[in-house]
Amino acid sequence: MKQSVVFLRLLRESYLFALKAIVVNKVRTILSLLGITIGIFSIISVFTVFDSIERTLRDSINSLGSNVLFVQKWPWAFGSDYPWWKYMNRPEPSMADLQEIQRRSQAAEASTYLVQMNRTVKYGSAALDNTSVVAVSHDYSIVNAIEFAEGRYFTPEESAGGRPVAIIGDEIAVSLFQGSEPIGKRIKVFGQQVEVIGLLKKEGEKSFGNSNDNQVLIPINFGRNFIDLRGDNIGAAIMVRAKPLVSNEELADELTGIMRSVRKLKPGAEDDFAINETSVISQGFDQLFSVVAIVGWIIGGFSLLVGGFGIANIMFVSVKERTSQIGIQKSMGAKNYFILQQFLFEAVFLSLFGGIVGLLLIFIITLLISVIMDMNLILTLSNIALGIGVSGLIGLVSGFLPAWSASRLDPVEAMRSTF
Repeated sequence: MKQSVVFLRLLRESYLFALKAIVVNKVRTILSLLGITIGIFSIISVFTVFDSIERTLRDSINSLGSNVLFVQKWPWAFGSDYPWWKYMNRPEPSMADLQEIQRRSQAAEASTYLVQMNRTVKYGSAALDNTSVVAVSHDYSIVNAIEFAEGRYFTPEESAGGRPVAIIGDEIAVSLFQGSEPIGKRIKVFGQQVEVIGLLKKEGEKSFGNSNDNQVLIPINFGRNFIDLRGDNIGAAIMVRAKPLVSNEELADELTGIMRSVRKLKPGAEDDFAINETSVISQGFDQLFSVVAIVGWIIGGFSLLVGGFGIANIMFVSVKERTSQIGIQKSMGAKNYFILQQFLFEAVFLSLFGGIVGLLLIFIITLLISVIMDMNLILTLSNIALGIGVSGLIGLVSGFLPAWSASRLDPVEAMRSTF
């Protein structure tokens, strides 16, 4: 019992002495911690920025629909040997293609045709240039779920008859109507008066520019009066949503068979259409962000290396300064492991303190950027844990050799040491 009390007292006094040594030697401590602080700041700041970018990109990709396939002229995936000349002469998807898919497909829950153009939209004296005008077939709201702040979707009669009606996004409403009620008002699209029947719920900015906020939706049968749907480069697409429990692979196989039949392609002939899915984009970004992670470690790794050497240096100096104290502790019964863990604690504490300072700087900067630039930067718990874990590991590795040398000192020689 007595030995336990002595041991605990020694342990407490040793840690207090270590903390006091850190506080007294402020300049030396700050210089030693600087490398760790810069290293953690570099690594975690890179990860924080790219985590935020990745989250925004993936939200944008998911908004397209993970179980939605796109029948288009151009494929999304391409490399350095992209044979663009093969695709130039492909026909654009047509309304006839959509009708055949709707008639034949057993795996599709719903499908829709859409063409997007940039046009000027006007209301009174207000005008918006390069506004995204999207002409869609009736099932667009089923394939691409949309939420309304006010109003409604097209009726089947409005879609089939090509009535001059429109659904507008939040940014369009704010810019054209400036706070007044848009429902029932008439705007000019393609130079024609179009009645606003719906206002979409605000979504916010998306990375692929597919936010509903800056779009005007019109029925395709109205839009075809002004858009040549048989043009070569109108960017038309057929969106097809799979039924529940139907995989994208099954739906893609079925669509391939339908489209080859509709296009009357001979066996062995290449497809003259592309079936795209959002996983292609996701895989591309997975590769990109894995490269970014490596770059982040390289950028911060050099600072961490310098910081590690700094901590090792300060610990060797600390061992030298406290040699006589180590001798006294050993003469009182302190074991080698006690001395070892005492100095390891000091090294890990130093490193953790430097890492926490780096994380605190990142947190402050993310708050400032989020407020000033309206950019959603978040220091996640996983990145905080990573920063603290890396800091602790650097301290453990850097402090082990000095701690080991301290634990192996001969008590008699250590007590004879003078300063």
